[in-house]
Amino acid sequence: MNGPVMHARALVALRPAVTLAGLVGVWAALAQWGGVPPYMLPSPAAVARALWTQRAQLAPASLTTLEETLLGLVLGIGAGSALAIGMALWAPLRRWVMPMVLLSQAVPVFALAPLLVLWFGFGMSSKVVMAVLVIFFPVTSALGDGLRQTEPGWMDLARTMGAARWRVLVHIRLPAALPAFASGVRMATAIAPIGAVVGEWVGASSGLGFLMQTANTRFQTDLMFAALLVLAAMTVSLWWAVDRVLARALYWQPGHADID
Repeated sequence: MNGPVMHARALVALRPAVTLAGLVGVWAALAQWGGVPPYMLPSPAAVARALWTQRAQLAPASLTTLEETLLGLVLGIGAGSALAIGMALWAPLRRWVMPMVLLSQAVPVFALAPLLVLWFGFGMSSKVVMAVLVIFFPVTSALGDGLRQTEPGWMDLARTMGAARWRVLVHIRLPAALPAFASGVRMATAIAPIGAVVGEWVGASSGLGFLMQTANTRFQTDLMFAALLVLAAMTVSLWWAVDRVLARALYWQPGHADID
């Protein structure tokens, strides 16, 4: 029994490695024989050298962006969850607030970034607020949909037994909405770094976005690619960690088998 399970796990781990190797191979071929100048497309070897030689810049920049992302993620999930629960408990709140939430997503984040930097300064606050704005809607929408789609039979049974409204929320609606909420959190985790980096592009003194912007002005394309790879690795690692935590917390959900 352990043999097939271990084989399946090995295949799961091997697939992304093969895909990554193929992409790097195509990248190397384009850089070597595609006729693209190095300042437009550096080779994987040049980017690897930049990762090592510029590690003194990349490491603190990564920590700054990670801190902004985590703070934005925590605050965004908390605020989005509170609003979704509030709208589920009081219908008029949804009618008044939901249009404003949709409006916040209709405005491009690049248009909001300069205003946030102006209001909150060049420090970490403006980047955290940007990350919160980016992830606020997915969390609010996912949890709100989960709360509204509770099994009607469960609700009828709770009313028949005279359960208080807050007990219905805590013991029925919230547990039933957890899978939808988990989907929203996964999506928020994947896009949270976007808000932080966009804020750093507009105005910052540190972070991966700031480092990429500085490297761009100096035509250090290899450093730009190195910072981008660090950002991608950080985002994937953060998403994987959150996904593992959610999978363990929702072990009773279909599709969370060990080999998935």
